[in-house]
Amino acid sequence: MASTDAERVKQLPPKMLSFSFLRSPAKNGLGPRLGRLAPPGSARIETPHYIALTSRGAVPHLSPDLLKEHADIRGVHVALEDFIERALQATPPLYKIPKSTATNTFKQFIALPQAALLLLAPRRTPPIYCPASNTNTAISILTSVGFRSLESEEYAKATSQLQPDIVVSMGDIVQLGQKSGFKRIDKMGDRTTVWTKELIETLSVEEESRLQIKKPAIFAPILPIEYGQQSYYLEQLRDEMRPNISGLAFYDMSSLAELPSDLSSLPRLSLDEPDSPHKLLYEISLGIDLLTIPFIGAATDAGIALDFSFPPTDVKQNGTPPLPLGIDMWSPVHATDLSPLRPQCKCYTCTRHHRAYLQHLLGAKEMLAWVLLQIHNHHVMDEFFTGVRRSIAGYGFEEDRMRFEAVYERDLPEKTGQGPRVRGYQFRSVGHGEPKRNPLAYKALDEVKEILAESTLPSSSADAMNLEEHGFAEKVNGK
Repeated sequence: MASTDAERVKQLPPKMLSFSFLRSPAKNGLGPRLGRLAPPGSARIETPHYIALTSRGAVPHLSPDLLKEHADIRGVHVALEDFIERALQATPPLYKIPKSTATNTFKQFIALPQAALLLLAPRRTPPIYCPASNTNTAISILTSVGFRSLESEEYAKATSQLQPDIVVSMGDIVQLGQKSGFKRIDKMGDRTTVWTKELIETLSVEEESRLQIKKPAIFAPILPIEYGQQSYYLEQLRDEMRPNISGLAFYDMSSLAELPSDLSSLPRLSLDEPDSPHKLLYEISLGIDLLTIPFIGAATDAGIALDFSFPPTDVKQNGTPPLPLGIDMWSPVHATDLSPLRPQCKCYTCTRHHRAYLQHLLGAKEMLAWVLLQIHNHHVMDEFFTGVRRSIAGYGFEEDRMRFEAVYERDLPEKTGQGPRVRGYQFRSVGHGEPKRNPLAYKALDEVKEILAESTLPSSSADAMNLEEHGFAEKVNGK
């Protein structure tokens, strides 16, 4: 299989994304895989690796200069729904950027380095629940100003206009909180088949008319349902769409078990929602190549500095509790601690600052606190995946994975402090009566509140004496 893939890569045009195995995978396709993803015009990515999540095109808390100087992020996940809030009234600024053969103008628009991989998807990861269901021609999305529908035709045209390195085709995915009956499941495969073919056709026509512009690599979604329920869709992928498909996107790891062997050589992207490094290692053990990791940003917002490594350097002794996966920087125990967030860490935060400073910044609600935490947490994940790739190359991944599960706790520490302010399109609503996510920015002074509670308002005809009695005035120099 490896030699066949290598020969296929050599025959690919320079405008197409290529994926090659650095170590032969398991015959059933379910073991850990070591590979190299080479997008045209972008830096190569050694896999397994992660794709950083963004909010409106930016990695949270990291400005473009910080992203370039103090982070080693190789690729980002960008959602189209972040940019098209006014598409029904006017042309969004994103669609007004001109195409260029020299640079990727979409990357320029979001200030992303040209060498970084840009992956476009219709929705964020994780997506916010939308009350409206998908239709035969559109999915329901949430923009910064409310809900709307995204037509398959509009998404295909946007992909052709924006020219990302990778585009995830629209899939009819059942949203959290929605039930999927037999009729609904039947529609999922049919709709996804039509939408994927429409995207392929639109990009193929564009490529024929403008040969100088590279073609975005299409990752076809694998639906989170059983093989028999999407067998027609998978057969269409294998028999008709395979020459135009460059990868697969998974929303549920159970879909990997019955994947057709003809599709097993394609790179695999996980759009699942792993909430701990244990879940990441599980997905990697099944053969996932690229992963999205929501808990990086969640840990940063919670004031948690990630603190784990792979393979684990600590050895668990009998009777000792497992080690925490992170450090709660809100804890007052760090107020006088001059040690780095993590011993031996080489990130910008740990080499220039200490725990006491981070704890002070969090207490003062300084934005710099979350900037420094985000730099550190992404560095920890970079080192984590470097260790994973070395372990796979040395044929010791499963043993190292078992040791990791024994050494570290299963879950990240609980949030104890107030994170940065959140916006409505950044979290899921749980329904009527839920508590406010952000505390009140302005509050009445306690002393004034007590005076107002104990006094009555003076009338419009009140003189100076009455105003003083009510606490609204004070005599100066006895006058």
